[in-house]
Amino acid sequence: MRLSLRPVVRSEFDLVSRIQVEPDQVRYSGTVAQAFEENEEGVDFHAILDSSRAVGFFKIDRLYHETYEFAQADELGLRAFMIHSDDQGKGYATAAVAALKAYLPACYPDRRAVVLTVNMQNPGAVRCYLKGGFADTGGICPQGLAGPQHILRMGLAAER
Repeated sequence: MRLSLRPVVRSEFDLVSRIQVEPDQVRYSGTVAQAFEENEEGVDFHAILDSSRAVGFFKIDRLYHETYEFAQADELGLRAFMIHSDDQGKGYATAAVAALKAYLPACYPDRRAVVLTVNMQNPGAVRCYLKGGFADTGGICPQGLAGPQHILRMGLAAER
């Protein structure tokens, strides 16, 4: 595995368009096509690559704090994190989550943490995020599309 993360601009839809999750996972992550159709302010796209092949996708929401009161203005929101269904179970998700700690400060040097919500009915994702470096804040976000969600946070303090 030669994992890397990189920004994706709107004109690069073809790079990540192959990424699809299982039908029962769409309620948690949405689809890549939906992400590109939504055109949300303050949201950036990123690819998870194995060499040059896209195996995953995620969104970084720079305005997450405007939607969720538990997030601070100097924190990013991680959304729509997904690994292509054929590539699940191969360690890509945990490796990509762990790589965020070094990757995000390079892209967003003014941010001190990344926050996410993960559905309480998705224990595999909860384990992945915790193993990758997120900490459970103990908070619950009740308004998830598929039910209540855990609030997780990972500090991004630059190494000195």
